[in-house]
Amino acid sequence: MDELLQRARAVKLAIFDVDGVLTDGRLYFLTDGSEFKTFNTLDGHGIKMLIASGVRTAIISGRKTPVVERRAQGLGIHHLYQGREDKLVVLEQLLSELALAPEQVAYLGDDLPDLPVIRRVGLGMAVASADAFVRSHAHGVTQARGGEGAAREFCELIMRAQGTLEAAQAAYL
Repeated sequence: MDELLQRARAVKLAIFDVDGVLTDGRLYFLTDGSEFKTFNTLDGHGIKMLIASGVRTAIISGRKTPVVERRAQGLGIHHLYQGREDKLVVLEQLLSELALAPEQVAYLGDDLPDLPVIRRVGLGMAVASADAFVRSHAHGVTQARGGEGAAREFCELIMRAQGTLEAAQAAYL
């Protein structure tokens, strides 16, 4: 845990995968061809607190759906990349655009397409329900499963390391 906190102290950008991280990984298709996803409100509030603490956020997803765009807008996530299978290319774009070093980035993923980014950033984590191979190569693994509070746990880890979590929580007392 000390190593994770040390890595989290430098984070200026937190990136999230969607399916299996912000959701439980199941895909729901309706008969009209549309789809829907379920998101955890605890995760959403954690992301909002992280943004309020000064950490930028992004989503990189291999799938493209209007539901994710709406969720990102609702949470205040300004960097949204959908339909992007090569997530490492997107990471490099973000590093350049935001003038960040890889050590200043955290990523939360769950499957093999996330692994190149997990291995490249300063804090690469996997959710508890992630593929075993991905978990074995991550810096850390959340206790919560994807779509069940893992993103909140990830956000709070970063905020705890940066000394902003207690103040964010105290605002509700």
